[in-house]
Amino acid sequence: MPNPEKRPSATGSSPLIGILALQGDVREHARALESCGARVVAVRRPAELAAVDGLVLPGGESTTIDKLTRIFGLREPLRERIQAGLPVYGSCAGMILLAENIADPATDQAGNAQQTLGGLDITVRRNAFGRQVDSFETELHFTQLAPEGGPERAVHAVFIRAPWVERVGRSVQVLASVEVPAEARPAAGNGRIEPVVRAVAVRSQHLLATSFHPEVTGERRIHELFIRMIRGEA
Repeated sequence: MPNPEKRPSATGSSPLIGILALQGDVREHARALESCGARVVAVRRPAELAAVDGLVLPGGESTTIDKLTRIFGLREPLRERIQAGLPVYGSCAGMILLAENIADPATDQAGNAQQTLGGLDITVRRNAFGRQVDSFETELHFTQLAPEGGPERAVHAVFIRAPWVERVGRSVQVLASVEVPAEARPAAGNGRIEPVVRAVAVRSQHLLATSFHPEVTGERRIHELFIRMIRGEA
């Protein structure tokens, strides 16, 4: 299906990439994108969103970002641009915001479940690997990063209160998976065998998401992939 969003020319100016700057690790993503040659702008208002070629949804608190998108009048403009084909990369909380479904949504005092922006046909589980003290690092095989015919290098991934993907739809590609640490595996005794490997990086056309934080480790290839996606080169 053709993507209706206009793309910057591969030989033209650097793409203008917005970072949703309501809460989360905005500066880290800005440094990563700028080091890859992109222009960066903070997005807090619909007018700022309308000007960008691509958007990053950073890590942070998905429930807080959900509430703030509505307070700042961004929820519907975000949903509309995602549906129209705007390239979006979500890391950690950003993955949750892009998911169509949350296995364990938070609820407010009135019992209303947190909302997502949607777009990715996946089901995620929040804080799936455990609390802050359960954060860990590992090496991942991540597809689509190496140039055509070039060597592949593992991605050093940091998981901090990270989600994982429990279901992917037919339109979604799994780019990286991780073996779940023993302490984070679902308890046995429910009558079915629980898998010990979960997807932690996925893509569906113009949407990219990772459970982990490449912006905090100096890993730039995922941001480079996103820029190629914006240009229509990947």
